[in-house]
Amino acid sequence: MCPLVKIEILKGKSKEYKKAVMDGVHDALVQAIKIPDYDRFQRLYELDKANFEYPETKTDNVTLIEIIMFQGRTIKSKKALYRAINDNLAQNPGIDGDDTTIVLHEPSLENWGVKGGKPANEID
Repeated sequence: MCPLVKIEILKGKSKEYKKAVMDGVHDALVQAIKIPDYDRFQRLYELDKANFEYPETKTDNVTLIEIIMFQGRTIKSKKALYRAINDNLAQNPGIDGDDTTIVLHEPSLENWGVKGGKPANEID
């Protein structure tokens, strides 16, 4: 099961900017935790400034990334994922690492309903 990615940014960015963010996160998942390239499940939410409060230390490129994935990755692979996301987004579209926050959620396998409504811990 591919990781589920949710990205939140301020409304008003170009189509190219949004694509670069999504590509950067996906490429980092492929690189750091070795998901297949085709295994892509992402959502990008654009929020009005009135609905998105963030610290004064952040710029209008503030980016929140939540990734839900199966348990079992090592801390080493998680650190590699954080680094790869930040490096990719710094390169394109040019988001400073201080503007990026990444949160991983790893629910246990019985909390994933997959393949017709079966718990993931019952799937080979």
